[in-house]
Amino acid sequence: MIDDEDPPNSPAAERNREPIREVLVERLPDRGHMLEIASGLGQHAVHLAAGLPGWSWQPSDPGGEALAALAARVARAGLTGLKRPVRLDVEQSDWAVGQPDAILCVNMSHVAPWSATEALFGGAGRCLAPDGWLFLYSPFHVNGAPTSDSNARFDADLRARDSRWGIRDLAHVTAEAAASGLRHVETIAMPANNHMVVYRQPE
Repeated sequence: MIDDEDPPNSPAAERNREPIREVLVERLPDRGHMLEIASGLGQHAVHLAAGLPGWSWQPSDPGGEALAALAARVARAGLTGLKRPVRLDVEQSDWAVGQPDAILCVNMSHVAPWSATEALFGGAGRCLAPDGWLFLYSPFHVNGAPTSDSNARFDADLRARDSRWGIRDLAHVTAEAAASGLRHVETIAMPANNHMVVYRQPE
């Protein structure tokens, strides 16, 4: 059972939450509605909702113990703009989340089947507001190759744990986004050999 007073932490989320906030603050308008996909333990949701006070923040997760930990952290934070998390599996055909102005997805694509990345772009293409943003944070291969020795080792470990997992190639990911009508805007180098890839919905 999750202890409401002491929800678990992800060290990686603690390290990358502020660099992610800086990317969002530099690009987003002052107000809007954010849908966070695969919110996990909720560290990003709390930190980013506090750091973008003009935005309403809708965290989500597919379910299980992570969703309980996420709900505990959200309730404990008591932030006005941070909504109660919803159960959302990207491979569902109807996300039932309205029309968000932006979507954030952190560290999902490499720990899920490729079909989840396809579904992420398909869902974003269906529900994002015109000219809306999709921010995808993850390690990526570039031109078919790892960007570091540590990413090569990480990729091998992921594939050993589940043959459907693995670090995705950036060109392949962006082609999938384009197939759902999303335009690639920029790719931003992030700490620990990760990247933030930014896409936009047509106006």
